[in-house]
Amino acid sequence: MKKVIATLMMICMCSVFMECPVQAAEVTVKAPCCILMDAASGEIIYEKNADQQMPPASVTKIMTLLLVMEAIERGELGWEDIVVGSAHAASMGGSQIWLKEGEQFTVEEMVKCVAVASANDCSVALAEHLAGSEEAFVARMNARAAELEMYNTHFVNCCGLEADGHLTTARDIAKMSAALLAHGKIREYTTIWTDTIRDGTFGLTNTNKMIRSYNGMIGLKTGYTSDAGYCLSGAAEREGMMLIAVVLRGETSQSRNDDVAALLNYGFANYTSQKISPDTPLLPISVQMGKKDVVSVCLAEEKSVLLEKSRIPELIKTIEMEAWVEAPVQAGDRVGSFTVCDADGAIVYSCDIVAAETVERLTLWDLWSRLMSRATFRDGNIR
Repeated sequence: MKKVIATLMMICMCSVFMECPVQAAEVTVKAPCCILMDAASGEIIYEKNADQQMPPASVTKIMTLLLVMEAIERGELGWEDIVVGSAHAASMGGSQIWLKEGEQFTVEEMVKCVAVASANDCSVALAEHLAGSEEAFVARMNARAAELEMYNTHFVNCCGLEADGHLTTARDIAKMSAALLAHGKIREYTTIWTDTIRDGTFGLTNTNKMIRSYNGMIGLKTGYTSDAGYCLSGAAEREGMMLIAVVLRGETSQSRNDDVAALLNYGFANYTSQKISPDTPLLPISVQMGKKDVVSVCLAEEKSVLLEKSRIPELIKTIEMEAWVEAPVQAGDRVGSFTVCDADGAIVYSCDIVAAETVERLTLWDLWSRLMSRATFRDGNIR
């Protein structure tokens, strides 16, 4: 049976959107490759040569930390597990904690050393502990990169020391950064400014100086080699929106930090991440042949959407909903749609409207019972 569609269109006037848009000038980045991404949606706000392959230096360790966090989540690794330094791990150059062969640290201490001090020796020790060898761990890194659709990435080691063919891109780094940040506990380590190990005798200082200089900075990883230049995947969060800015081959650490700050400033000034909902409550719709006369409805999902602040006043919300449905109705059945479009008609957000509850169909006995309950007897006649 054909059903009538009830349609409601509303200009977006919800008070949550009534902030005054803040405009920032077009962003200027000196580094040759960069990207600015909304962590929640994966939408790209700005990019420059984002698919050009570059050596990532210690930014590589984002993938190392991601595999460690995922192993902990699966129960394959515990925070208090003991990691023993091997001769190979102790032989790493570059940034390190001067790990000795046979020296022992917990997984948590190792993670802290990698996240804060960018310790190459600890990265290798964690890789060997988890996979048996650095080579086996690197194979896992490349497999995980493929799963994250990091199409222009190939890892050769787990710490980022210079090696032929060890390459990635700004876009791919943003992808693995978002995956790592999905593990909220990692922020407990990436936001540490200073700490110690070895019973307080060895100090750690975060290589990401923006932790102290940029409002909302929560990480994520710096890197430098003579070939890679100064690199940084910087993540910051303000008012519920998390942005990831990746800069590769900066000329100096300061110019790299300036580029990351410029990208983040542009993103926070011009965009917001908010959950969009109808301006009026979604009313129940009638049910024919149901044990209940109406069924309550709701949005199938509520997720944050990246919105350009200057265009928020132009947004148009459209609700299309069935005038009625026929029982049985299952919770989650689609009964309509909620769509948000910009002034040009492009869809900004779309979501199904679904039944919030189950309504069973009337049986013959139910129909008979209803009929009898409505009947009254007067003077021996059924009325």
